[in-house]
Amino acid sequence: MVDLRRLPDAWRRWDVTVRDLPLALLLVLASVLPALQNQGTQLGDLPGRPSDALTVVAVSLECLPLAVRRRRPALCLALVSLGFALDQLRAYHTVAGAALAIALVSAGAHLARRRRTTLVVGSAAYVALAVALDRQGSPEGVTGFVTFYLALALAWGIGAWLRQSRAAEAERRHHVALAARAAERTRIARELHDVVTHHVTAMVVQAEAARYLTAAPDRLDTTLGTITDTGRRAITDLRHLLDLLNPDHGTDPRTPPVGELDALVEQTRRAGQPVEFTQEGSPAETTGGAEVVAYRVVQEALTNALKHAHGSRTAVHVRHDEREITVEVGTDGSGASAGAPGGSGRGLAGLRERVAVLGGEFSAGARAGGGFVVRARIPTGSAS
Repeated sequence: MVDLRRLPDAWRRWDVTVRDLPLALLLVLASVLPALQNQGTQLGDLPGRPSDALTVVAVSLECLPLAVRRRRPALCLALVSLGFALDQLRAYHTVAGAALAIALVSAGAHLARRRRTTLVVGSAAYVALAVALDRQGSPEGVTGFVTFYLALALAWGIGAWLRQSRAAEAERRHHVALAARAAERTRIARELHDVVTHHVTAMVVQAEAARYLTAAPDRLDTTLGTITDTGRRAITDLRHLLDLLNPDHGTDPRTPPVGELDALVEQTRRAGQPVEFTQEGSPAETTGGAEVVAYRVVQEALTNALKHAHGSRTAVHVRHDEREITVEVGTDGSGASAGAPGGSGRGLAGLRERVAVLGGEFSAGARAGGGFVVRARIPTGSAS
C-alpha cells in the first residue's frame, strides 16, 4: 500500500514545473465547462460572444504558462497578459481570466531582476488595453478601469510581500546559523581550555622543577613520573573531548563530577602547590550540570594558582546543600599579581558564563591582604 504520510515529501521532490502544472490544467478544464461560459472576468463590460477558434488560443495563453510561474515568472506574466488582453478584446470572458492575478502574485514573489521595468511595461500595456476597450464602446469608464488596475496592483503587492517575508526568514535563519556556529565554536574552545590548560600547566611547572633535581635522583624520578601521569590524563581527557566533537559518536562524553575533586587537588599538590581542601555535605541526586561547573571552577582556579602563584598556599572549600553548590578557592600572595588570572581571561570569562546560565553568581578578584579569590554559587535545580 502507498504510505500517505510520505506523499508530501515525494511531492516536494518533484520539479517545480510539474508541481505548478495541475493548477494550469485545472483552469483550462474550468474554462471549457459549458456551465461557466461567460462567467469570468469582464473588464470593459462588452457584450459576451460565443467561443470560437481564438478562444482556444486565449485560454491556452492564459492558463498553460502558469506551469512556469515560479521558474520563469516574467515569461509567464507576459504570456498570461497577452491571453487576457485577447480574452477581453474578443469578449470571451472565460474563467481563465483569473490566471492574470495568479501570474501577478507569482511575478511579485519570484521575479528577481527588472522588477521596475516589468511594472512600467505592464502598466503601459494595461493603459493600452483600457483605451482599446473604450474605443470598442466599453461603458466601464475611467473609475472602473482604475479600480481594476488597483486590484491588479494589489495582487503584485501580495507577491512582493511574500518575497520580502521569504527573504526576511532566510536572513533570520542565516543569523541563527551564524549564532549557533559561534556558540559551538565558543563551547569547543571552552571545553578545550578546561581539558588542556590544567594538565599542561601542571606539566610545565613540574618540568621546571625537574631542572633543579638532578642532584636528587629519587625526587627527579618521582617528578618525571608525575609529569608522565599528568600527560596520560591529558590524553585521556582529550580523547573524551574528541568524542564530544565527533558527530558519529552515539553517547555523551564523560564529564568530571565534584566527586573527582580529590584527584584534581592531589594532582595540583604533586605539581608543587600546597592545597588545603575541605568539602561539606554531599552532592544532590540531580544537579542539572552544577557538579560539572563546580569542578571546572576549582580546576580553573587551581590552574591560575599554579601559573601565577606557584608555591603559595591555596585553600579550596566546596559546600553542598539541597539548592546549590558553593565554591571558594583562595590563594595567598603579596599584591594583586598573586593568583591573578592573567592571559586572555578566557577561562574565567567562560566560567562566569557557565555559572550565569545556571542562574548562579561568580566573582574573581584580588582580596584584602593580598592574594586572589574565586567564588561561585551554583544552583543545582534539585529543589522545588
